[in-house]
Amino acid sequence: MRVHLIKKQTLEDFANQYPGSRASLDDWMEKLSFADWGLPGNIKQTYNTADLLGKSSSRVVFDICGNNYRMICKYLFGKRQAHLFVCWMGTHAEYDKVCKQGMQYTINLY
Repeated sequence: MRVHLIKKQTLEDFANQYPGSRASLDDWMEKLSFADWGLPGNIKQTYNTADLLGKSSSRVVFDICGNNYRMICKYLFGKRQAHLFVCWMGTHAEYDKVCKQGMQYTINLY
């Protein structure tokens, strides 16, 4: 199934805040435009460094720009397309803080 990203503007805003992430985010978006997902495992076929989170969270963590940045997304598989919701983006150091608080399963800033 095709993947519908919600919301692309979040990536644009992040790239404006962290210009060093722009090329990697553009590459990430290009791969997403060709993605065909029907199961969570398909996410790892598109992005081999993605980490599927447990605890029935339906969340995935993407490494951006050689793991300098992290993006947490929630995924949902519908009848005709997969939906990917951006929940959080930040530096790897910020992500470590989110994880220490156990918030990677629930955080939703966007």
